[in-house]
Amino acid sequence: MQIPFLNRLLKRGPRVSVIRLHGAIGMAGRSGALSDAALASVIERAFRKGKPAAVALSINSPGGSPVQSSLIAARIRRLAIETDVPVHAFVEDVAASGGYWLACAGDQIWADDSSILGSIGVISAGFGFQDLIGRWGIERRVHTAGRSKSTLDPFRPENPEDVARLHNVLEPIHTAFKDHVTTRRGDRLSRDRDLFTGEFWAGREAVALGLADGIGHLVPKMKQIHGDKTRFTVHSPRQSLFRRLGLSAGTLIDSAAERAAFQRFGAGG
Repeated sequence: MQIPFLNRLLKRGPRVSVIRLHGAIGMAGRSGALSDAALASVIERAFRKGKPAAVALSINSPGGSPVQSSLIAARIRRLAIETDVPVHAFVEDVAASGGYWLACAGDQIWADDSSILGSIGVISAGFGFQDLIGRWGIERRVHTAGRSKSTLDPFRPENPEDVARLHNVLEPIHTAFKDHVTTRRGDRLSRDRDLFTGEFWAGREAVALGLADGIGHLVPKMKQIHGDKTRFTVHSPRQSLFRRLGLSAGTLIDSAAERAAFQRFGAGG
């Protein structure tokens, strides 16, 4: 006895779970930012629901918090090992800084010719307003318990001790970033060039340097690997109604900051 519906069901192709990692990486609780807390259930479903043949990371991120980048990437790797599911990272416009940290969670990294990858470094930026307030006759008054509590106060002249202390914080974070990339990419990385200066590269040069494995787009590459009948299930964090409609002041500020971060790499946010 033939049951057409059951036959079609049994002949359905393999399924690939797609995790959308689009946007800046920020602290947990920040509106719209990628964070481990916001993505935990999303990543869990992607790996465990329906026995996927692979997980594809769709990445478009200029970076952000190194801690959240590390936590998200570590969660992806833990679940990949627990479920024995391969992970492919697909870079869209940008996978820079923390965005590239996430890309390295993939077993293989694919990019477009015009994608931007790299920026393996750590940055701390600010402003100095001491001359401005001086011109207006404004006196800055700060009282602390603990001599380092007002480190890098933007309304006072820069203190060499503060700068040295900041570098003592930035360097270990940079080392952790380099270790992550080196561990994940291994012998694929070019040894003819220092890749950890914060420099970034376009698609094919990134492939030549070992930062990516090839040029490829998510759907055709996954169908090439798993067959033309491959199905896709997209997983992404839910956004609040206010975030989707852009109705809050915080959303507008976050969106402007995110656009600025993307534009640093010549891409629109």
